Amino acid sequence: MWLMWGIGVAGYVLSVTNRTSLSAVGIDAQHRFDADASTLAMFAVLQLAVYGFMQLPVGVWLDKWGARPIMAIGMVLMAVGQVVMAFSPSVGVAIAARMLLGAGDAAIFPSVLRLVAVWFPAQRSSVMMQLTGICGQLGQVIALVPVPFLLHATSWEVTFGSLAGGAIVFSVLIAAAVRNHPAQMTEDVSVNTDTGAITVVTSQVDTRVGIRAAWEHPGTRLAFWTHFTTPFAGSAFLMLWGIPFLTAAEGFSIGQASAITSVFVGAGIVIGPIVGAFSARHPKRRSRFLVLPAVYAQIVVWGAVLLWPSPVPAWLLVLLMVALAMGGPASMVAFDFARAFNPAHRLSTATGITNVGGFLAGLLAILFIGIAMDVQGASRPELYTDTAFRWAFATQVPLWILGIAMIIRERAMIARRSG
Repeated sequence: MWLMWGIGVAGYVLSVTNRTSLSAVGIDAQHRFDADASTLAMFAVLQLAVYGFMQLPVGVWLDKWGARPIMAIGMVLMAVGQVVMAFSPSVGVAIAARMLLGAGDAAIFPSVLRLVAVWFPAQRSSVMMQLTGICGQLGQVIALVPVPFLLHATSWEVTFGSLAGGAIVFSVLIAAAVRNHPAQMTEDVSVNTDTGAITVVTSQVDTRVGIRAAWEHPGTRLAFWTHFTTPFAGSAFLMLWGIPFLTAAEGFSIGQASAITSVFVGAGIVIGPIVGAFSARHPKRRSRFLVLPAVYAQIVVWGAVLLWPSPVPAWLLVLLMVALAMGGPASMVAFDFARAFNPAHRLSTATGITNVGGFLAGLLAILFIGIAMDVQGASRPELYTDTAFRWAFATQVPLWILGIAMIIRERAMIARRSG
């Protein structure tokens, strides 16, 4: 049980490392490919778009073949993407490499969640999901610290080639050690050890009737908008724009910037179990006392950072990392909403809809920031300014406003439907 989860989570850590491997070396990528800010944003935008698109076929393949082969193939795709990235001769090929990486990355997290559902008792799945998400974020620390150190100590080819090598090693480990289900089971099923109920685990999204039926329930829409609103600011900062902002605009060294952004992961590890415990004990208060406060905290601290006279003090940036870290655990509450408001046969579809929300908001935030930098004439690292970044980060505000409004609306509709 724990061996399956341990290998799966280690693979997820590696996938997060690969996903965010440009986070601390974005400026190096701009110099290497002679790219402006909007083009740099496209690296992450198209990667996330492919990730989101691949959720549908991944669900189908998981139901057909189980977690082991899908995870192994995902690792191979990520390895190929990183090899192409390592030796890419142009920005177009490099973007294609990130899209290939996104396709491989899309297979990992759903596969790990399937392993959790099959190998652990059903009543522990919520806690294990939170724990999986928390552990996975350690991959961001690897992307923020060892990756740039390796790049500046060796070369672009060695750095991304090393990431590819790690993915190949894990593809072999997964193929050799992971099992789709316990030996006493003949198929992927979830067992509730309290009641004895056995349920077939389904990952496939029903694209015919299921999507419409799931979306018609305000609980699914609440899940979607919760996942849309809570994590995108952290994703945009950690995946691409945080290190350039801290180094080129605020004057921190790459080591100092990595240390500041690493607080995001540490804070998430602390906040996650607290959110999970509160969510389990107060299921009817989650949106009011967990989700919306996490969003409000991000808005307030980001507002303080944007309005503070330059340079922004390190303590405020650390506080920003803590506020952004609240978004990750809060976003996991969205999947609890999806489970609570949908019957078992529609759960995978509702989960897929929910997952799309976070990645849609993330790619929009990343793209809007890149476009705003170009519009202000700050398209290249040597042209980055504190003022340009502040206006660019302000483009996140409409996404927050939209998300908050929709969360409040769907909460009210659920209350009316229940009453």
